[in-house]
Amino acid sequence: MNKICSVKEALNGLESGMTVMVGGFGGIGNPPTLIQAILDKNIKCLTVIANDAGFPNVGVGRLVTNGNVKKLIASHIGSNPTAGKRMHEGDMEVVFYPQGTLVEKIRAGGVGLGGILVDIGMDGLVAKGKQVVQIKEQSFLLEEALTADVSIVYAKQADSFGNLIFDKSARNTNPLTAMAGKITIAEVDEIVPMGEIDPESVVTPGAFIDRIILSEGVNWKWAWE
Repeated sequence: MNKICSVKEALNGLESGMTVMVGGFGGIGNPPTLIQAILDKNIKCLTVIANDAGFPNVGVGRLVTNGNVKKLIASHIGSNPTAGKRMHEGDMEVVFYPQGTLVEKIRAGGVGLGGILVDIGMDGLVAKGKQVVQIKEQSFLLEEALTADVSIVYAKQADSFGNLIFDKSARNTNPLTAMAGKITIAEVDEIVPMGEIDPESVVTPGAFIDRIILSEGVNWKWAWE
């Protein structure tokens, strides 16, 4: 099954108001071509699930800076002053989770669980409005799993079925994000024929991938301006 398509075809069905999960950590591992395509298509009012808000002009931060995100679910936004400004002005809702909790909520969504039990934040604001579960005399908060209409991830290499290999630390949240989307689009640096990837090297099986595009890379000159 060949899942390779154009950028335009990859975004078919992605519309304003949907939930998008973005792989990456501090911009590393965010899919630059897909993010640019979302900007070009002017898809707005998105609920974005990501580890962080990136930087103002890097990765998922570009969607935040451009105003495409109405709600951000993340572990921190400190590297993107624009995100903090939009949050304090009431222009963008931000929901914070401890990083480990956020990642586990994504993993739970990817494997079909309804949620997870955590003991982080039991006596703080995090616990407000959440169900408490007692197990062996210990209390836990019930955290619901996270899924998305569309997940977008970035990988080093793929075959036409979508088996993925990631580049070092760019692996970060991408494998879990790939599992948690109703539709998952993989942006990759290289596409190789079926059978060329060593099965033992595959991190994300192609069963989780619906569409594949070849990355156009990122212009780092403007990214850091």
